[in-house]
Amino acid sequence: MVENGFLIIESMQSRCSPAEWQARVDLAACYRLVALYGMSDMMANHISARVPGEDGAFLINAYGMMYEEITASSLIKIDHDGNILSKPDFGDLNYGINKAGYVIHSAVHEARPEVDCVIHTHSWASMAVSALECGLLPVTQTAMRFLKIGYHDYQGVVLDLAEQASLVQDLGQGEALILRNHGVLTVGRSVGEAFNWMHRLELSCHAQLAAMACNTPFVKVAPDVLEETWNNYQPSTRRPYGLMEWPALLRKLDRTDPSYKT
Repeated sequence: MVENGFLIIESMQSRCSPAEWQARVDLAACYRLVALYGMSDMMANHISARVPGEDGAFLINAYGMMYEEITASSLIKIDHDGNILSKPDFGDLNYGINKAGYVIHSAVHEARPEVDCVIHTHSWASMAVSALECGLLPVTQTAMRFLKIGYHDYQGVVLDLAEQASLVQDLGQGEALILRNHGVLTVGRSVGEAFNWMHRLELSCHAQLAAMACNTPFVKVAPDVLEETWNNYQPSTRRPYGLMEWPALLRKLDRTDPSYKT
């Protein structure tokens, strides 16, 4: 049911475990933040989160909702085979899932059991960099974090399950992947960590495009400095991303629109 532009959805909280509900709240917050920071593509793209305690189950958005209206209760729970395990009553809208979202996210969740969240975006900056033969350049400190980012060649709209193998191979054990001529993907051991990777990747793309637009030579950074800087950003040498940022980001949402928690 729709009232004054808002989709009214009955709460799913009583139909799931406390751990799943918390995962739903965090994932809904991530959708809102991706929209807030200008990285959404209307109702396209997808962010997923593993359901704690349920092997092979993850949460993903209903195909047809804008990121800015995603709530904890609006998320759909599916398995690695794309079967819908639970979803709210959308009334006549009867939303389902985006097949491309299922193909991409199920591949990563199945191949990387330590990954709790996968974010895929089509922002203008990341799409532009994905189309550049040079890819993402380590021209800023932020971009040096992605010195060894993976690349996945474009094979058409991701609807073929056969593409899953090459997708996870190109991602490897990394946290970020550029989908050539398409967009980008990041993963994390928490929703907050995955969002942190995506936010920094987006900043790196914007900074590179701005520098390239000046049409002047880049300042060179020594290879050993690039390597040392990259290493300083790795999970093995610092605290996990998102531990400090995520609570502050949730407070930011709470000050503007706390409806993501419903």
